[in-house]
Amino acid sequence: MMNWYFRRFEHRQLPPAQTISEGRDFLYQVLATASMLLGLWYLSWRWTASLNWDAPGFSIALALAETMAFIGSLLFTFNLWQLRDVRRGEIPTRLSHITDRPVHDRPLTVDIFLPTYNEEEELVRLSIQDAKKVIIPEGVRCRIHVLDDGCRERMRQIALEEWVNYIPRRESEGFKAGNIRHGMKHTFGDLMVILDADTRPMPEFLLHTLGYFRDPDVAWVQTPQWFFDLPKGIPLPQYLQKRWHLGKPGYWLGRGVTRVFGPIRVGHDLLGNDPRLFYDVILRRRNAVNASFCCGAGSIHRREAIMQGALKNWVRETREKSDDLARNIPDLHLRQLFGKTARQEIARRTPLMPYRFHVSEDIYSGMLLHGDKDRNWKSVYHPEVLSKMLSPQDLLSWTIQRFKYAGGTLDIAAHDPPWRYPGMNWRQKLMYAATIYSYLSPLWVVLFLVAPLIFFFTGIAPVAAYDAAFYVHILPFLVLNRLALMVVTWGVPSLRGEQYYLAFFWQNIQAMWEVICRQPIRFHVTPKVSQQGNFLSLVWPQLLIVVLSLLGIGVMGWNVYTGAEPQLPAYIVNVFWALNNCLALMVIIRAAFFHEGEQG
Repeated sequence: MMNWYFRRFEHRQLPPAQTISEGRDFLYQVLATASMLLGLWYLSWRWTASLNWDAPGFSIALALAETMAFIGSLLFTFNLWQLRDVRRGEIPTRLSHITDRPVHDRPLTVDIFLPTYNEEEELVRLSIQDAKKVIIPEGVRCRIHVLDDGCRERMRQIALEEWVNYIPRRESEGFKAGNIRHGMKHTFGDLMVILDADTRPMPEFLLHTLGYFRDPDVAWVQTPQWFFDLPKGIPLPQYLQKRWHLGKPGYWLGRGVTRVFGPIRVGHDLLGNDPRLFYDVILRRRNAVNASFCCGAGSIHRREAIMQGALKNWVRETREKSDDLARNIPDLHLRQLFGKTARQEIARRTPLMPYRFHVSEDIYSGMLLHGDKDRNWKSVYHPEVLSKMLSPQDLLSWTIQRFKYAGGTLDIAAHDPPWRYPGMNWRQKLMYAATIYSYLSPLWVVLFLVAPLIFFFTGIAPVAAYDAAFYVHILPFLVLNRLALMVVTWGVPSLRGEQYYLAFFWQNIQAMWEVICRQPIRFHVTPKVSQQGNFLSLVWPQLLIVVLSLLGIGVMGWNVYTGAEPQLPAYIVNVFWALNNCLALMVIIRAAFFHEGEQG
């Protein structure tokens, strides 16, 4: 039974969405614009006046890494430029309320899908029971369906006991996407709520999302994912006061720090699972350009949009395959005849796929709908939390989940990138590009991590001199960049996200390598219970960098002390740089020993 685990967290209150503030947006835009201009100024100086020509390879490589990171900052700034929520209409109750096309009117029907594979059956029961508590607007017809890829007798019995529909599937082709597609074959709802096996919707789920579909062009609505079992941690003032035995001075020091940087809880979310930075800041601000994408669990979809997108993509792929086969036939008449015959045969053999068989089927399906040039489907991100779910409870589970995100996104970029879809405008393409580009971060992060090590063990610096010109050019950019980020994320924890941006580099490299080698990105269900043991084998590269950094600080420090290396300014800069890297990497190293029993 899973009740023992959930009982500790049922009392937790929903996190509020970040409040809309035109003043904060304007301040962010000013700070971000100034930061980007100063960044361009710094890079211009970096390329023209600071390269160390005694070590050109190292110096140019690091300058290139800085440039690539700055491009990521530009994309990130564009993403966060404006917070603008989508207006919600009255709750629709009939089919005619959500479409402007002449149809036979009838009550609106909604299907709630709970796809499952090998999750503990009692865990799924909790999700079923909460789904049954969802308030159904008067006049709307709703049914709950358990989509079981495991064909388990116990799961069938639970569905029967809970009076919900049970749809088994004997083959697991296409993973979750295939399971949902199979469910669509046996249902007919106008709208489909997609949950995960551990997703427990709030009673207000439909009341607060159906209204968006009054706009006939809205294809799906994504709600935030909330992991309600995250470790709460200890507020910094109390931590300094009690754990470090600093008394009142420690308390007031902690208060001062949180006044500047916002709430800080020591030990909170060691695995970096808190999704608010992504959902409440990054994804929510994509509403302004109709580019918020689907994230699977906690979303509600228009069946018409999914089926239209699948049909158009089926036609496109059939045409492309037949054209490829006929391309080398020189005779025009014969080529046309062969192409027509090939299209018919390919169409007969190619199944219609409402959800692509892909490890990132959610973002893929959203991308196809945004790319429909004839329909211009809209997406909506709803800022209010309307469901709760389990977080990955150990580093292995976390790695499985994040590897799927990284590998799936990079696989899409390599084989069917969003910029090939003419239906997307440039803003939408730029938003999808920002997501893809973020997973290329190892290309510059690795250099940021090893650059201090090269200096410590060789004495070679990546810049010509750490003089006043260096500080004049880099410090204003870094300070304003930090201030802009603080303003735009105010009230939303961002520290763990920044740390894992560096710490995730090794897992990200592995995902990139699989895509480069054309290996299929494997789908593994994220474990819903804590895995036993420690997972140092997953973080040995991070641990190696930390050890070498600390060793290098000591070795170069001794050389500076004895006068063997007269580079004190360079040493100071690289010590701060290396320690910042170590602090970020230590988070994932500590997570290798973390288990759900440590949560509070």
